[in-house]
Amino acid sequence: MTPDPAITPTPPRRFSDVNAVAAGFLRDLAYAQTSEPKMFGYKRAAAAVLALEDPLSSLLETGRRLARIPGIGPASERVILEVLESGTSPTAEAAVARSEHASDIARRRQLRQHFLSRAEVLRILRDPRFGGPTRADYLGDLQMHSEWSDGAPTLAEIVEASLERGYTHAAVTDHSHGLKIAGGMSMAEAAAQHETIARLNERYEGRFRMIKGVEANIGADGHLDLSAEEAACFELVLAAPHSKLRRSEDQTARLLAAVATPGVHVLAHPRGRITGSRAGVVADWDAVFAAAVEHGVAVEIDGDPSRQDLDFSLAQRAQAVGCLFALDSDAHTTSQLVYAETALAHARLAGLPLDRIINCWTTERLLAWLRDRRAPASAP
Repeated sequence: MTPDPAITPTPPRRFSDVNAVAAGFLRDLAYAQTSEPKMFGYKRAAAAVLALEDPLSSLLETGRRLARIPGIGPASERVILEVLESGTSPTAEAAVARSEHASDIARRRQLRQHFLSRAEVLRILRDPRFGGPTRADYLGDLQMHSEWSDGAPTLAEIVEASLERGYTHAAVTDHSHGLKIAGGMSMAEAAAQHETIARLNERYEGRFRMIKGVEANIGADGHLDLSAEEAACFELVLAAPHSKLRRSEDQTARLLAAVATPGVHVLAHPRGRITGSRAGVVADWDAVFAAAVEHGVAVEIDGDPSRQDLDFSLAQRAQAVGCLFALDSDAHTTSQLVYAETALAHARLAGLPLDRIINCWTTERLLAWLRDRRAPASAP
């Protein structure tokens, strides 16, 4: 199969994310620096801009100055003002041209496509002209991590935080035992976690249902790091790539094998991309999406701001062939549950219908679907 080229289709509706543009130029400046303190200073400024809940254009004060923004100094403010005036930054462009890292900076620019700032996410969620799911339609997050692998919160803290967000259910999907670098759970640890979940479900019965999930690792050959018997111990199995994410060769076969594995419910952050750092897996995505439909596997929009994977452009293609979707936060702290809103924004840009989004299903419907998709070795 021919590797997919850089994925840059026209967005479904035109939009201008000024915060993302300004943050991009600040990142360019960071990588053009020869001084580490200056590099980290521009990186901090870029992160501060991306996290703002308001567009930079609304923060202009009289005298052509910005309102005070933590993390933004005079040099970064100059770049932002240039972007607000012209859409570009002569300061950043000149620094890049002088830099020994100009080619690497150009590469990184290509890896920032279709990433939304927090302000743009909120604009899309508020704009009634976009169809698709709203925050009120979203009933439960299906990828998050706890203290049992590489997350911070306890299971009880996750339940309370989910209830505060109005969820009726959520899945805890700590890493499986093959991913040691992320504190993957042994099967004995998973069994102990399930006992804790069972007690919490008893305590919150009628109010909230925690789902026993796992994020399994997709190996280079497409096999999961869980056997069929091990996968059957979980109510929800996410399968995700965590290695060989910087390779240029086609990895379609790897993903097709994972999607065809009995018991897999969701293909999670399918590309494994990271903004400005790596493009992720190269594959024939239309073939992967068609296989997901054939095997009844949902594909994920991961809302972690650094991932945003799938993005809206690929989600449109997945919708065209009939895919189901999971929209998840990939949270590792309870404060990161808000990342689900980034996934919602991409779903709205793609115009995904509610019935195709498993997070918008009732608890009963979701649990029935999960049971139907469980590995054959599961107990009756």
